[in-house]
Parts: sequence; structure tokens; C-alpha cells
Amino acid sequence: MEPSHSDPSTELLDKDQHPPVLSFSEPRSLTLSVRASALVFEDPVSRQLLKQIERIAPSDATVLIVGETGTGKELVARHIHALSARRNGPFGALNCAALTESLIESELFGHEKGAFTGALSSKDGWFESANNGTLFLDEIGDLPLGLQAKLLRVLQEREVVKVGARRATPVNVRVIGATNVNLEEAVEAGRFRADLYYRFNVATVQLVPLRDRPGDILPLARHFLKLYGDRLGYKEAKLTTEAEQALLAYNWPGNIRELENAIHRALLVCPGDHLRPEDFKLTGLRPPAPSMTASTASLEHAVRQLCERAPPRLFELIEATVLRTALDFCEHNQVQTARLLAISRNVLRHRMGLYGLLPGHRPGTNGGGNHPSAPRSSHASAQGCCD
Repeated sequence: MEPSHSDPSTELLDKDQHPPVLSFSEPRSLTLSVRASALVFEDPVSRQLLKQIERIAPSDATVLIVGETGTGKELVARHIHALSARRNGPFGALNCAALTESLIESELFGHEKGAFTGALSSKDGWFESANNGTLFLDEIGDLPLGLQAKLLRVLQEREVVKVGARRATPVNVRVIGATNVNLEEAVEAGRFRADLYYRFNVATVQLVPLRDRPGDILPLARHFLKLYGDRLGYKEAKLTTEAEQALLAYNWPGNIRELENAIHRALLVCPGDHLRPEDFKLTGLRPPAPSMTASTASLEHAVRQLCERAPPRLFELIEATVLRTALDFCEHNQVQTARLLAISRNVLRHRMGLYGLLPGHRPGTNGGGNHPSAPRSSHASAQGCCD
């Protein structure tokens, strides 16, 4: 998701119909969209979600939206804004993982002229731009720790200090954060500040993945059929019974966004106006849950052999091997590797630096004591894992 202001608002289309549909009032073309563009509330889980949104929206509380990529976190944030007393104010949306660490402070809080090289004029940050409105911070789990402390101060003091400024500027902004990582685990691992987590965790909205609310799959598919069918000139595009069964059987790892893309692609290749299973080119049906024996037996055997040999720095050896393997699997795409390992990109780059996996970096040049040469008691931990 790219940074954006209030230009696509949301609307609950025909709330009295069954099921109600939440969508951008001016949906963008698929080529520009990198977010889920619609939510339906047919499945019982989704109906409870809508009720929760309607309960917390009128308050001014900070909200944390948790869910996998493509589940519609920004849609929920925009709908909370639309139902709040701030509905006539601006709505700002910023992806915290889309900006480099050196730029994100300036983007969030603004900067003064001459604050750094290239700062040719003063600039308001996202907090000032969203004053008297709502600011949606997506992927807050990827914020650097230094920025987390500054963000916490803004939430507590209701004022921002621009880069290069000496005076604070008061702001009146409701903040909605979103993440696809477990922030409690990030707090325990030292990647996220506990006080900031508690500040965000006033009202939590948990978005369930599409595979766990199957009652929404076909209503969403029909919504996207109508949307893209009208754009492509179909009089009445429909799903065959077999296609409906295939959509229900699929696991949808990309959630609503993947379903939207699949419908659009199927309409482009379908020879008629009835979509068949072969028009979707789905990557596979819902896989059975892997058994413990099938999925981890070989891994456990390899770790046990390492424990028997008791090499020095066993944990670092295993971690570095996991990082290298994941990087090779993802063709050294750091964003995809971080997503595969369920960690933030900042954490990934930190660990890569420790093990010399960053281009031009030697092991341990990032500092810290977690690289193999650091005096840690990982050998004792290795003995524990074998006991």
C-alpha cells in the first residue's frame, strides 16, 4: 500500500441487503490496487466483526487492527473513520514498511527547511496532515525502535516535533495501527516496545483470514464478478457450480486480494460468460493439515545430530542456516524472506548483518552480541535441547 490521503473513502453498500458489502466508494483499477478493495459480512464471524466496528468507531480510542495481508485492514480503518465524529476530517494512510528508516521520521513528523541534505523547504508530516482526522499506520510492527519511542511520545503528549525544529506542534489525531505480525511475540523478542503495544492495544480488531470465514467467499466472488464484469463489458458473468466448489475448496493464502485478482484474471481468459474452474488457474486446493511426523521428522533428526556433535554456538549455526536457506528460496528478496519467516524486514536485516549475509557487510558489523563471536551461553542451551 502506498501512502495516500482520504481520496478513496469507504461506503457500506446497501447495508440492509444480505450480505452488506463494504467497499471503496471509488474503487481503483486492479493494476493500481495493492489492497483488499471489498469486505462482505455474510459469514457469522464477519457479522460479529461489523458489530465490533460499529461499537468502537464512535469513540476516540486508539485502535489496533490485526490480520494477514489482504484481509482488508485499511478498509476497516477507513470505515471506523467514516463512522466516527471525525468523519468530516482528513484520513491519512501510511505503510510504515514502505519507507526507509532514514525517511520515515520526516514523513511522520515533518521537517524544517535545511534540517538535512535535500530539505529545501519545510514540510508537514502525516500527523499534521491528518490533524482533526484519523491517521492509519499500516505494518507498525516494522517501525524501528527509535521511531517507536517518538511515536509513543506523540500519542501521549498530542504534539509532534519536526526534524530540525525546536518547538512542538499540537496535533489532534486519532491513530489506527495495523499489523500482520504477533506484537506480543515481538515485545517478548525485544522488537517492539511494550509501552507502545499497550498504548495501541486499547481496542483490538482481529481480522480472520478468508479461509476461516468460508461464508464470505462466494458473496465476495459475486461482488468482484459484477465489478470487473461491468468494466470488461460482460452482460451477466456467472460462476458455474464446479467453479463455486473450486473457490470454496481453495485455501486463499492471499485472502481477499488474491480472490479479487483471481476473478479479474478469470474474466480476461474466459471464452464465455460462465466462469469454469480451469479459468482460475488456482495454485492448488485446500491442503490437508501436515502431520507432525511428516513435516518435522527430518528437521528434528538433523537438529538431534547437531546436538550430539555439540558444535560451538549451536543456536547461531542453526539460525544462520535458516536465514541463508530462506534467502536462497526467496531469491534474496528481503521482503518475501521476512514474510516467509514471519519477522519484520528490520529484524531480518539486523540478523543478516550479524551473520555477514548483507552485501558488503562482514559478520557482526552491525554491533550487538548475537553473532557467533559474542560471549553467549548458546552451548548450554544446546545441551538443554538434548536433555
